[in-house]
Amino acid sequence: MKGFGELEAAIMDALWRADGPLVVREVREAMIYDRDVAYTTVMTVTNILYHKGLLHREKAGRAWLYWPRETREEHTARVMSEIFSGCGDPGTTMLRFVESFSDEEMARLNDVLREVRARRTAQARSLMD
Repeated sequence: MKGFGELEAAIMDALWRADGPLVVREVREAMIYDRDVAYTTVMTVTNILYHKGLLHREKAGRAWLYWPRETREEHTARVMSEIFSGCGDPGTTMLRFVESFSDEEMARLNDVLREVRARRTAQARSLMD
């Protein structure tokens, strides 16, 4: 999966930071972007993100309300999964990725692995009951 362009990233970031759905005018106001962007440009790119399946939308009067289909973390995890599944050797790619971790990141990874194992064990037990 291709990453976001600069404007797409600014729009998604504004929507991920928002407390709820936004109309395009609010997206434009909430964006952190190093240059002024026309309302129509933001509207076009937001519509493109909707058609790519990254945003939900709902009509609100004459405007559309937009909000992300997944959290930033869910999106990042999905992209990482796509990268690992699309590489030549997922095991080697994962090894090279983890080798770059700091000691703190390795400790966090170990905590996450313990949590996943515990959830899977609990899920397996609940299926057997």
